[in-house]
Amino acid sequence: MKKRASRKRYVLVGTGGRSWMYTAALMKEFSDYGELTAFCDVNQLRMDHNNDLVKEHYGKGPLPTYKAHEFDRMVAEQKPDTVIVTSVDRTHHRYICRAMELGCDAISEKPMTVDAEKCQQIVDTVQRTGKHLTVTFNYRYSPRNTKVKEILRSGMVGDIISVHFEWLLDTSHGADYFRRWHRDKRNSGGLMVHKATHHFDLVNWWLDSSPQQVFALGDLRFYGRENAETRGVTEFYNRSRGSASATRDPFALKVHETDTRMAGLYFDAEKEDGYYRDQSVFGDGISIEDTMSVMVKYTNKAVMTYTLNAFCPWEGYRICFNGSKGRLEFNVVETSHVKAGTPEDFTMPGMRELGPDKQGLVPMIIFQPLWGKPKVIDVDEGDLSGHGGGDARLLRDILVGATDDPLGHAAGYVDGARSILTGIAANLSMRTGQPVRVRDLVRLDALG
Repeated sequence: MKKRASRKRYVLVGTGGRSWMYTAALMKEFSDYGELTAFCDVNQLRMDHNNDLVKEHYGKGPLPTYKAHEFDRMVAEQKPDTVIVTSVDRTHHRYICRAMELGCDAISEKPMTVDAEKCQQIVDTVQRTGKHLTVTFNYRYSPRNTKVKEILRSGMVGDIISVHFEWLLDTSHGADYFRRWHRDKRNSGGLMVHKATHHFDLVNWWLDSSPQQVFALGDLRFYGRENAETRGVTEFYNRSRGSASATRDPFALKVHETDTRMAGLYFDAEKEDGYYRDQSVFGDGISIEDTMSVMVKYTNKAVMTYTLNAFCPWEGYRICFNGSKGRLEFNVVETSHVKAGTPEDFTMPGMRELGPDKQGLVPMIIFQPLWGKPKVIDVDEGDLSGHGGGDARLLRDILVGATDDPLGHAAGYVDGARSILTGIAANLSMRTGQPVRVRDLVRLDALG
């Protein structure tokens, strides 16, 4: 990798689990292109743990640490070119906007923010300051999703008239959103914003269009204490650690005593901020939905039906595009069947085994023309780690630069707004029972 004449300076806000991807990249693979100069968080113990990891894995540090209220001082002292924001979703806008006001560019984990008011604040700040905001939609970079984009752009399917999109979260990953801070809708915008922002962005990108009108229904039907009681559950607990009841609950977070990462980030840090990482998914205080159905009309007149369920036996997605020349179908299994926390591989229509050792499943894209035989299009997956291989490609684009991007993988603030506004409109529709016009939520000319 060719070394740059001048490395960019970065600071990172929010040192939870997702942040380590950026820390590791700047400490090793992309260290010739950028330097991570400081951590910022509400929790000093969590920052200390990250510094311990930096020393253990890379022999560097410790990096200077700043509490959240010292953000301005950090920027003044460290003089970063770019602020990386990986904090709790509801705080993204705070650091994005302040970074740009202080003269920095920003990189934000998805979702860009959680509601229309905060989205408008970001849009206005970008336009006022002229600074650059990158939103990290890693699913765009996955080879499988890139292949779909290439096929649609080629015109093989014709004009897209309707889309059916089904996303399944399993009883391991899906359940985890109900153990963490995400369970409070004020923090995450619910799964319609926090998780589905990936999915809505993919459709916007695949269709080269923007959401125009949204109608949605959703509810908490599986997780939560009331639902468990209705099913006859009589034994409850608040958190997994130290609970005998949790040992008998397949939904409880099981953490091995040798897991120093989980201990350092969360369990040892509890005494400073009172955040419990291992809450019961059948406890009180859950305000997000686990079952959601959405209809979206786009500015190009295409219509999508979308569902998201967070308690399924396997994890992945199915998407079908109905076009003027035929139908494109795509099935992806991201996690095989979960049985009491133990995955078991299985096959399904539209999938094939990776090889004789059955180490995984490879998605196949099937095109059915209006007349003629179906065509199976294989996908060269390559490295499947990190969001279907998307993380590594994303990091190269944002830390090195996208020199050739004919499919438009790189996402900015307009893309960030388009994706969350589908979810924000869906949340409003679920509350009111009425369809929502996206243009009524945020002033943004690019929405069409």
